[in-house]
Amino acid sequence: MTEAKPWDRLWIGGHLATMAPGGDPFGEIRDGAIACRNGRISWVGREGDLPGSPDRLAREVIRLEGLWVTPGLVDCHTHLVFAGDRSGEFEARLQGATYEEIARKGGGIRTTMRATREAAEDELVEAATPRLRNLLSEGVTTVEVKSGYGMETETELRMLRAARRLGDTHPVEVQTSFLGAHVLPPDFEGRREAYLDLICEEMIPRAVEEGLADAVDAFCDEIAFTPQECERVLRTGLELGLGARLHADQLSDQGGAALAARLGARSADHLERTSSEGVAAMAEWGTVAVLLPGAFYFLRDDSPPPVSRFREEKVPMAVATDLNPGSSPLNSLLTAMNLACVLFGLTPEESLQGVTVNGARALGLHRDRGTLENDKMADLALWEVDHPRELSYWVGKNPCKGVVKDGESTLSLSAAGRPPHLRR
Repeated sequence: MTEAKPWDRLWIGGHLATMAPGGDPFGEIRDGAIACRNGRISWVGREGDLPGSPDRLAREVIRLEGLWVTPGLVDCHTHLVFAGDRSGEFEARLQGATYEEIARKGGGIRTTMRATREAAEDELVEAATPRLRNLLSEGVTTVEVKSGYGMETETELRMLRAARRLGDTHPVEVQTSFLGAHVLPPDFEGRREAYLDLICEEMIPRAVEEGLADAVDAFCDEIAFTPQECERVLRTGLELGLGARLHADQLSDQGGAALAARLGARSADHLERTSSEGVAAMAEWGTVAVLLPGAFYFLRDDSPPPVSRFREEKVPMAVATDLNPGSSPLNSLLTAMNLACVLFGLTPEESLQGVTVNGARALGLHRDRGTLENDKMADLALWEVDHPRELSYWVGKNPCKGVVKDGESTLSLSAAGRPPHLRR
């Protein structure tokens, strides 16, 4: 009779950066082992402490040969689904135009709006697929995707459907955020209240009814929506059972961070011009600060988020790509980690926390993802590095050698190049 084995898979012969709080930096376990059963982590610790020989404990034993294991990475703020590009506006900014000037002349987000409205759902999926695959190849196992380039009901819902399809066809957890309150569309010029009525009375209820959104988001800034308008949008989503996020204080301090905190939003994102009062409110209510260094870099901003205040007030800091065609065409979460260190002064450990435990917290998923601990989902990234600090050190290098989603390998240690599902 075949002996029953308690675990499905067991990884040995490597080192773990568990990112679990309260222990060594990075939650480091040298010469560690990690096991899973039914897609969840069932054992984490030193290999020498295993309760038996590996081959008697698991149906499959994977020998890591010195690789590091981290939680699967979380990109908690992206605009992954869109049509077209804005390289012409990039060129214009290099010649002196500002982001605000381009937006006020009908460019910016509205440029992408026009292209996205014209794109069919299949076209949106096809355009977004290589962007998603780039993220997956760098160890990302969870990604948030926003709508916001339709600014009419059917296009907003089409974007969300495309995002859901990406999650169904790739080994990744996709979380979706409804962002109809991105900017005022030109067809509602001079009719702001009517557009807000459309968002709150039709768009959000439709997204909820069709199960297309996990959270509601809004852009609180002088070129977008006022705090009062954003509050109405977020309250509508919250009342219908969605989580809340907020683009806050990027171009001006409109009190967005404090608003997000007061409403119990999961995160406030950007935060380049957040006041001390905003930081204190986030600390009081447990709101995550999502730092987006790609936009800061690409727009050549000179006012970084108040990272030292976030540290002092113990506000959790997440890091994300903000992948979008206008202000952050950044298709690499590893590069975002480097930029967060170089431009914002995060430590390598803080940047890795930002794309694991705190990225998961920004999405409300921290009970299931973001650290290597018992009973959490077995989402792992395997790295050929001497220490996890290297993940935010190298620029343009991808040391990811394996990815595990829900306990199943999706990027093989032994595969030559990218496995089939990651090839174009």
